[in-house]
This record gives sequence, structure tokens and C-alpha cells, in this order.
Amino acid sequence: MKPPKFILVLFAILLLHQLQSQNSFDHSVWDQALLLNVSEDGQVDYNGFMRDSSQLYEYFKQLSENTPQENWTREEKLAYWINAYNAYTIKLIIDSYPLKSIKELEDPWGKKFFKIDGVWHSLGELEHKILRKFGDPRIHFAINCASISCPVVWNRAYTADNLHNALDRQTSKFINDPTRNTITDKVVNVSKIFNWYKKDFRVNGGDVKDFINRYATVKILNQPKKGYKEYNWKLNEESKVYPAVVVD
Repeated sequence: MKPPKFILVLFAILLLHQLQSQNSFDHSVWDQALLLNVSEDGQVDYNGFMRDSSQLYEYFKQLSENTPQENWTREEKLAYWINAYNAYTIKLIIDSYPLKSIKELEDPWGKKFFKIDGVWHSLGELEHKILRKFGDPRIHFAINCASISCPVVWNRAYTADNLHNALDRQTSKFINDPTRNTITDKVVNVSKIFNWYKKDFRVNGGDVKDFINRYATVKILNQPKKGYKEYNWKLNEESKVYPAVVVD
């Protein structure tokens, strides 16, 4: 005797839900680490990350053992790689801490210093060979190079559910931050990110100006004097004073 059709449909729905659950990556460990060690304005407490290193290394283990699969959604894959880039940037800094700038390190973006699924990677590979291939220029305002002039570190993990809203928010925050971009009717002085990655901002037939205007509260009009701000490579560090441990 064949089971009723509605039973088969219900079984199929439950199976699909189970498969989708298996595909989802849980970034909660990274989310907690960010909440504890990154301020609302993106200042990073590197000492705090070292004190809570067990959280960070648990997340690295999860990243290595749960790499993106073909049946993951685009949003799941992109969130995974953005979080991986930012987490391993933290690792790069604390492995050599204290330091004043990421530029003090030898070849920080070319150095293969972490493994994912048994393969050695560099930050440059994650950015240029994986993240930029998604064709979404907003990623440049989500990944962080541990420097003051970089887009601020968001103190939450990116997920498939929050990805697009978060990318829009981080992009808007960066473009409208006067310390990173100055836009007036007479002068346009923007971040060098828009020069280094100008090809990435040529989307939907537009150019860098069109992309900026999509998010800027003050639009670039006519032909104002244009330039790029000096990039501040000083560490995006927040210093905290921890209470001394008193031993009786």
C-alpha cells in the first residue's frame, strides 16, 4: 500500500529543511568574539583577542572543517569568506603583537600562514582569488586590513541572513565618513580604495562616481577638484586596561 501523497510531500519538505540546515555555517563563535573585542566604532582590542584566543582558534577549526560546498547559497559562501578574511587578519596581527602597523610585517598579504581544509592560504588569495570573484564591490567595505584608514571592523559576524543589509550599511558608513572621504561641490577627496580597485566599482554600466553617489548623502556633481586621501596604516587598535589579578 502506497503512503498518502501528503505524507510524501511532508517527508520531502522535512528532508529539504534538514539538508538546508546542514549547509548553514554557524558563525556564532566568531560573533561572540567580535562582540567582546571590537567596539561599536570598529576599534579592535587585540589584547582581548589574545586573552580569549580559545574562541578564535575554535572558529579557525570550524572554518577549516566546514568549507563552502557547491550547494551552499551565494550568501552563505560570501559570508563565510568575509568572516574568514577578517578572522585571519586578527590572527596575523596577534601572532606578531605588539606592533604599530600591519606594514611592519613582511609581505602580510602574500604570506601563507593559515590552513583551510588542509591547504595553506594567504589573505591576498582570499581577497583576489575568491572574494573579488563574487563581483560585489561592497566586499571592500566589509573586509578589514587592520588599519585606521580601512573600513571599520563590524563587531558582528556576517551571515547569509544579514549579508546584504550589512554590506549596504558598511558601504554607506564608509562613504559618508568624513575622515575617509571628503565630498563637497568644490572638492572630492576620497579613499585610495576607490583607486586601487576602480575596476571593481564599474558595475551595471557605471563607474566609481556612480557607485559613490549610490550611497553618498552629498552627491558628486559636475567636475570638482579630485584627489585621494593619504592612507593611514596605523593599527586600528583600542587599548583597554585590564584589572590586575590579585593572588592572596
